[in-house]
Amino acid sequence: MNNKSFKRTSKNLYFVFILLPSLLLLGCFEDLDDNVVATTNINDFVWKGMNAVYLYKSEIPDLANDRFSTDEEYTSYLNDFENPELLFESVKYLPNEVDRFSRIFDNYFDFLNQQQGNTISDGLEFYLDLVPGSDTEVYGAITLVLNNSVADDLGLQRGQIFRAVNGVNLTVNNFANLLNDSSYTLNFANYDTNATVSTADDTVVLNGESVTVTKTTYTENPVHRSLVLDISNTKIGYLMYNSFNSNFHNSLNAVFADFANQGVTELVLDLRYNGGGSIQTATYLASMVTGQFNGEIFSKLFYNENLQDNNRDFLFTNTIEGLGAINSLGLTKVYVLTTNARTASASELIINSLKPYIDVVVVGEPTVGKTQASQLIYDSPTLFSSANADPTHSYAMLPLIANSVNVNDQLVSGTGLLPDILVSEVAYDLGTLGDANEPLLNAAIADITGIADRPAQQNDWSKNRVDISELLPPLDQLMIIE
Repeated sequence: MNNKSFKRTSKNLYFVFILLPSLLLLGCFEDLDDNVVATTNINDFVWKGMNAVYLYKSEIPDLANDRFSTDEEYTSYLNDFENPELLFESVKYLPNEVDRFSRIFDNYFDFLNQQQGNTISDGLEFYLDLVPGSDTEVYGAITLVLNNSVADDLGLQRGQIFRAVNGVNLTVNNFANLLNDSSYTLNFANYDTNATVSTADDTVVLNGESVTVTKTTYTENPVHRSLVLDISNTKIGYLMYNSFNSNFHNSLNAVFADFANQGVTELVLDLRYNGGGSIQTATYLASMVTGQFNGEIFSKLFYNENLQDNNRDFLFTNTIEGLGAINSLGLTKVYVLTTNARTASASELIINSLKPYIDVVVVGEPTVGKTQASQLIYDSPTLFSSANADPTHSYAMLPLIANSVNVNDQLVSGTGLLPDILVSEVAYDLGTLGDANEPLLNAAIADITGIADRPAQQNDWSKNRVDISELLPPLDQLMIIE
């Protein structure tokens, strides 16, 4: 099994979409909607949508405008695919390396519910690692308990270790089935390092404690925690922000008003579990951190060769549309906490697009490596919008349609952004979020103040995590245009 980094989360992101104003069907053959292929043919919708908007269209020969010389050839091609999913997957560009994120849905109503923040969640996020000395046994560590969630109400805490689910020990072969249920019992364990640096003699032993969690409808405010630390006469603002959700701009802006009122001069932005979201929200956050670059380019989007007229700049601003003035700190330096299991998309955009303007110190693990943007595409005659979507089915696509660069046209590498200060989350020593002794925050504070009370970390422990990407919700790590 490939033991790459992973993160399981029981929440989903929230999305807002724009209509591409110049979106056209780009096939060179006759208007198939009026001839051989009906508009209700879902495979027809999939091909035409990807042909029109897909970011990597030029890399896929089957999406070329001159791919088919006759209607019959096109129809035969569509009929070779038993279902829309197979066709969709066949036209993705290097799905294991580049396009790991484009999605197709057979019921877009579920997606729209998630967009509104109506998710089914138990409020838990966690890592899974192999039990020391085993290639098959697995244990978990709770990394985040969402505020006012089922898990929060049950009193569950970050750092708790579990070894079994429903009384069955976790293994690489059964964890997916055990942890996918809407209700399950976590059987807790104690992790013992035996007071040695080596993990060879570490043990994970069940302790007899357990709790049953049940997923329910939940709406998360992405502002998970904010506070001001006064250390060595330095006012350090700390914000854990878990998704770029445009429904909570007021909450985000209020945090920066508080930071300004308390005289914050240093900021630690905790994006370790933030998989992305709205580009406009990221632009607002960058403007809150700074404030001195109003009207200058924060980030740029570019589309495929047929949609260059849609290329767009996002500008630093001093106002939030519909809400009023932004509360800005005017900083020239910011610390960002990251993990390679989750920090992605708009979180990486913040780092990449702020760097040309201010000093950005990344503390934690390498990031995911994803800054492409997506848009929901419907089977509709009105430029793939939701208006007049075909009522005979509920398929929709969420393909990558644009890429993000900073003002200097620099992309985020597909392998992610490397930290300036490497500190990896260790399952048995996670610490309390917002506490000055929590390892990632402590490393940032040490760099700010010059006072270190922990030894420098030399290893990226995240490389030891079990890959359970199959448990990730399908909408993780997306950047949405609005």
